[in-house]
Amino acid sequence: MKIQVKLPQHEYQLTIEKNLLNRVGHWVKTLWEPQKIMIITDETVASLYGDQVVTDIRSAGFDAEILAVPAGENSKSLQQAALIYDALAQKGLTRTDGIIALGGGVVGDLAGFVASTYMRGLHFLQIPTTLLAQVDSSIGGKTAVNSPQAKNLIGTFAQPDGVLIDPATLQTLEPRRVREGIAEIVKSAAIADKELWAYLAALQDENELLIHAEEIIAACCTIKKTVVEQDEHDTGIRLILNFGHTIGHAIEQTVGYGIITHGEAVSLGMIQIAQQAEAKKEMPQGITRELAAMLTKFHLPIVLEQWEEEKLYTALTHDKKTTHNTIRIVLLTEIGHAKVTRIPIEEMKTYLKK
Repeated sequence: MKIQVKLPQHEYQLTIEKNLLNRVGHWVKTLWEPQKIMIITDETVASLYGDQVVTDIRSAGFDAEILAVPAGENSKSLQQAALIYDALAQKGLTRTDGIIALGGGVVGDLAGFVASTYMRGLHFLQIPTTLLAQVDSSIGGKTAVNSPQAKNLIGTFAQPDGVLIDPATLQTLEPRRVREGIAEIVKSAAIADKELWAYLAALQDENELLIHAEEIIAACCTIKKTVVEQDEHDTGIRLILNFGHTIGHAIEQTVGYGIITHGEAVSLGMIQIAQQAEAKKEMPQGITRELAAMLTKFHLPIVLEQWEEEKLYTALTHDKKTTHNTIRIVLLTEIGHAKVTRIPIEEMKTYLKK
C-alpha cells in the first residue's frame, strides 16, 4: 500500500508492505542517486536487521555504513547527536549524501535531527521498525532531541524523502513495545476516526491487532498525513495529534525517560485530561470510561501511583504548546473528533488534580 504525503515544498510516499525490508536496496535506489549513506540505528535493531540492510543497500550501488547508538530514550540527546556529527565528518559525508533512520521513534527523531542540521541538511529516509514509529513518529517531519527541561525541546521540521514501513518487523518487538504503539493507535482513533475506534473495539487483544497490523497502520498513517498536509508546522489543526501528550510528556520527564515508555505516558495523559475535562463538563460524559476500557484491554496503564502534581506542572510549563502565559490543550468533543483549546497555564493545575 502506498500513501502520498503532499506538502507545499515537498512530496513523499509512505510504502506499507510486509517483508519490504528484504528489498530495501531497490527501494532506496528508486529515490536516490548513488551516494554515501550513513544508516543510523540502535544496538538492538542493528543486531536484528543491521547486516541485512547495509548489505542490500550496498548491493544497490551505495557506499553505506551503519552506526548504532545505545538503545533507549537517553540517546535522544545533543551529546549523542554530536557523536554522530563526528562520525559523518570522518566518513566525509557532504550535502549530496544521505542518512537513513532504521529503528523506532528515538532513532527516527535523532537521525532526522542530525540529517536536518549537519551541513544544513542531508537527504533523509525513514525505516521505522516499531509500531509506535510506524503509526506516528516517522510521518510528518518532526525531529528532535530531549533536554533536561523537557522532551523534544530542541528540534526541527524536516520531511523525509520516503518512508518504508514493513509490518513484519513487529514480530521481533517485545509486548511492552507493541503496547507503546497501540497507545498512539487508540489516540488516533479517538481524535479522528470513529470507524477505526469501532474496529479496535471489536478486537480481543494486542495479538489480534498485530494480525491486522497492515490495515491499522495504514489507517493511522492516513489520519496523520491528512492532518500534516493541512498544518505542516504544527500551528493549528495538527495540534490535535497531541491528545494526551501534554501531560504525557510531563509524566515521561518526571518519572524518567526509559522507566516509563512514551505510549504508557500518553495512555495516562489521555485518561487524566479526559477525567478532569469531563468533571468540568468540557467533554461528554462517559468518554473517560470508554478510553479506559480500550486502553485496559490492550494492557496500557490508566493509573500512575506516584502522582506528583507540582513536578508535573513544572515540567509542562516547558511544553512547546505553551505561549506566554497560556497553553493549548486537546479535548474530545466525541469519540472520533477533537478540538484544540487555549487556556491560562495556571489552569493546567486543575487538570493535574487527582
